[in-house]
Amino acid sequence: MAKPYDLRHYPGFLGVTLLCLLILYAPLGVVAVYSFNGSQSITIWEGFSLRWYVDVFTGPESAKFKQAAWNSFIIAIVAATIATSIATLAATAVLRAGKFRMRTLSIGLISLPLMVPEIVTAVATLIFFNAIAFERGLMTILLAHIAFCIPFAYMPISARMQGIEASYEQAAMDLYATRRQAFTRILLPLMMPGIVSGFILAFIISLDDFIITNFVKGAGVETLPTAIFGAVKQGIKPNIMAISTMLLAVSIVMVTLSWLIGRKDQKNLIQQRKKK
Repeated sequence: MAKPYDLRHYPGFLGVTLLCLLILYAPLGVVAVYSFNGSQSITIWEGFSLRWYVDVFTGPESAKFKQAAWNSFIIAIVAATIATSIATLAATAVLRAGKFRMRTLSIGLISLPLMVPEIVTAVATLIFFNAIAFERGLMTILLAHIAFCIPFAYMPISARMQGIEASYEQAAMDLYATRRQAFTRILLPLMMPGIVSGFILAFIISLDDFIITNFVKGAGVETLPTAIFGAVKQGIKPNIMAISTMLLAVSIVMVTLSWLIGRKDQKNLIQQRKKK
């Protein structure tokens, strides 16, 4: 039997990989390093310092950034919670309701926002709010974030549900459990790793969004990405690098947490299959 081909030994694979990593992460590395620069210049290194991180919390622009960060985190938490709940119900309806006429269309409609350019979604959302005379502010940002976060939460939840055999619920109902009890006591706990991953993904997408937020926010309302953009238009300052680095750190922590949950869940599934 032939051994599986190892792509790592393909000529040029290492070089292409290093080039891609350089293009992706070198700018982030530069921002992170220079956020610890003691100089006011963003290009001249004058030694390690935390002055710009202190400036974010105590400087003249600290109140603006604190309010923007508060808005971002509140919107991201609420939007991710509601989007994850809707995505869980949608996945249950699509994958556990059996075959129905609009099943394929329903899956396509849920996934469509992932393929539509974000600028198109932003313009369409803005036109919709203007058409119904909905005053723009935090609520319009929240509603827009809930809408476009649903597909991102749906992906890991549906993937997790597809890996759960229907026999678990059938066995529960054979033991006189109702459909609701089979869902809440059997299916929902098994789905929890996917639900948590979906929540984390939706949270990160909402927290980092700029384009849609910039279109639907009202005057005087800022989230962290829009506040950073507004500050950058006046010139890139070292404190902007510090804020960007902290935002990047939050994203890395959340993505790592999601990966660890998925990895642990995968190991549990493998162990369960071995026991069978």
